[in-house]
Amino acid sequence: MGTSTAQVKCTVRLPAFGEHIRQQQMAECQAKRMIACVGRRGGKTVGIAHRAVKRFLAGRRVLYAVPTTEQLNRFWVTVLWSLSPAIDKKIFYKNETEHIIEFPGTEQRIKAKTAWNVDTLRGDYADDLILDEWQLMDEDAWRLVGLPMLADNDGSAAFLFTPPSLHSRSSSKARDPLHAIKMFRMAHADNTGDWRPFHWTSYDNPYLSRSGLERIKRDMTTSAHRQEILADWEAEISESAIWKAEWIENNRATKVPALMRVGVGVDPPGGVTECGIVAAGIGDCTCKGKSEKHVFVLADKSLAASPDVWAREVVSCYSALKADRVFGEKNYGGDMVKNIIRMVDPLISYEDVNATRGKAVRAEPIAALYEQGKVHHVGKFPELERELLTWEPGVSSWSPNRLDACVWVLTKLMLQTVVASGSPIILLQGENYWRPK
Repeated sequence: MGTSTAQVKCTVRLPAFGEHIRQQQMAECQAKRMIACVGRRGGKTVGIAHRAVKRFLAGRRVLYAVPTTEQLNRFWVTVLWSLSPAIDKKIFYKNETEHIIEFPGTEQRIKAKTAWNVDTLRGDYADDLILDEWQLMDEDAWRLVGLPMLADNDGSAAFLFTPPSLHSRSSSKARDPLHAIKMFRMAHADNTGDWRPFHWTSYDNPYLSRSGLERIKRDMTTSAHRQEILADWEAEISESAIWKAEWIENNRATKVPALMRVGVGVDPPGGVTECGIVAAGIGDCTCKGKSEKHVFVLADKSLAASPDVWAREVVSCYSALKADRVFGEKNYGGDMVKNIIRMVDPLISYEDVNATRGKAVRAEPIAALYEQGKVHHVGKFPELERELLTWEPGVSSWSPNRLDACVWVLTKLMLQTVVASGSPIILLQGENYWRPK
C-alpha cells in the first residue's frame, strides 16, 4: 500500500469466493485482456470488485466504468466494504461524491464512474480498466479512449457483459448491438495469450436459490431465459422477425450441387456500420421427385472497415468462389460501391441494385424461399443468422447490413436464373421477385 512515516496496521477484507470457482478464476486472472459473458446474478460484479481491490492494494490505478449509477452501486458498495477499515484509520482517502478511494500523495486509486461513450469515459488513465455492462456501451469508448488510457504502464482491461436482448437495445449506446459478442468470439479465437474469455451461467453461482432459478425459468420466455440466465449469446430470437430459426436449421447443408451461377451481394455501410458481404449460388435440387432451383448461402465476409479494405474483401470473395457477378446496393453512395470495387479489380463483373422500397418488402419474398426449404446455409454464419432472426421491421433501429446483402444476392440469383429459363415471375410493386409456388 505504499510507505509512510507513521506505520499503521490495518486488516483489509475481501469478498470470499467460497465455492464459486468461476468467480475466483476470473478474479485471479492475470491476462492483459479479459472478457466475461455471465448470466444475471452470476457474481461477475462482486468478482471483479475483489480483483480491483487486490490490484489497488498492489499500488495500481483502477478505473471501473458502467453505463448507469444504479449499476455502479454494487461494485462501489463491495469496494467500500473491503477498504472501510483502512478508510476509517485515514490510511486511504475516500471521496463519496466522485466514487474515489486513493492513497494520498500517490497515483494509487480506485475510481468508479458512469460512462457509456467516448466523451463520458474521458479524463483519466488507468493501470486496470474495467468496462461493466459492456454490451450497452458505445464500442468507441474502448477503441478511442479506453485503449490509450493503458499506454502509460501497459495496463490491463476487463470487459463484463450479459448477452444483449432486444429489449435492452432501446437503452443501449452501442452502434453495433453485437459488439460485445464479437469481442467475446475474438477472444476465444485469440492465440497470442493476451486474451482470456470466461463464460458462466446464473446456475454456476452456488449461492443462488435453485428453486428460485427454476421458478423464474417458468415465468420467462425460452429466449429470455437462455440469454439472461444461461448467458447464451446465440439465443436471441424475435417472434416479430421475418425469419424463423427452424427454416435455417432444417435446411442447413454440408454439400452443394453443381452451381449454375454464384454471386456476391454487397450492402455498403451507412456511416460506421458494417459492410454486408454475402455470397451465394444457385443450382438444381431434386425435391419430392422433381427438379427445383435452390439457393445456397456460401459465405458471409461482412466487416466494419474502410472502403478500400471491404472492397478488397469483396474481390477476394468473388475470386475465391469463382463468382459470376457482384451485386452492390447503389442507394447510399451512388456509384461509390462500383467505383471502389473496380479500383481493386477493374475487370470484375458488377451490377448495381437499387432499393426503391423498404427492407421488409424486399426481404419477404426471400424469407418465403427459406420457409419453403429452398435456401440452404452451407455451414453456420452466426452474425448473419442472428440478424435474420432478430431484425424487426419498423422496430429495430440498427441497420441489418448482412441481411440486406443476403437478400440482394438471393433475389438477383433467383430472378436472373429464372428469367433466363423462361419460368414465371411474380411482379411486386415495380420490382421483379420470383416466389415459388
